[in-house]
Amino acid sequence: MSEFITSTLENGVQTITLNRADKFNSFIREMAFAFQAALRSAEENKDARAIVIIGTGKAFCAGQDLSEAIDPNGPELTKIVSEHYNPIIELIRVIEKPIVAAVNGVAAGAGANIALACDIVIAKESASFIQAFSKIGLIPDSAGTYFLPRLVGMQKASALMMLGDKVSSAEAEQMGMIYKAVADEEFEALVSKTASKLAQMPTKGLGLTKRALNESYKNSLDQQLALEDKLQTEAGHSYDYQEGVNAFLEKRKPLFKGE
Repeated sequence: MSEFITSTLENGVQTITLNRADKFNSFIREMAFAFQAALRSAEENKDARAIVIIGTGKAFCAGQDLSEAIDPNGPELTKIVSEHYNPIIELIRVIEKPIVAAVNGVAAGAGANIALACDIVIAKESASFIQAFSKIGLIPDSAGTYFLPRLVGMQKASALMMLGDKVSSAEAEQMGMIYKAVADEEFEALVSKTASKLAQMPTKGLGLTKRALNESYKNSLDQQLALEDKLQTEAGHSYDYQEGVNAFLEKRKPLFKGE
């Protein structure tokens, strides 16, 4: 792993922490690769039923550390995008486990878009989201141009990206950018409760739901109906489905395995 990324597993929840607080958890090459490795490890670990991504200190993630981007001995911008961020976004979307972004502070640039790529975003009331790219002459990367217009609409997304407005977590919730903004003192409890609930659910079905949602971005109605048919059949053959039905009939609490 790396000093910049820590990962812990407790009660089925894998918590991946961005740990570069003195730089507002901004990414450098080593940190990006370590984050990718942590995501892959969580994907492969059957005991990890849900994943939480959170930052240390005052920020969730300030995006790219610009000192690395302008360093003549550092990676070129094209490598930063293609080797650092694109694999991160792809992993977040293809891992068939629920991923919660716990936005504990400012999420700017790539940091904002990493959060928006997650399945569920919970943010502190004091947190904010900024599409900061336009302020230095860049375009939004890390799939910002893909997810943000789908979440809030083209007009709002265009304005936020071009103007670089700071969006409070309350505003983000109101416009449908995130799932929930919560009072700072209630944040940790809600993140823990949400992640624990997800980890105890039939995560095989949640993973298939995620796959269906991913495909819905490009499918026609007929294609999506056919995919739902296929995935529902797969879900119907899972251990979790049988356990859910048996528990219902036996009037007991189900014990799902994510299988």
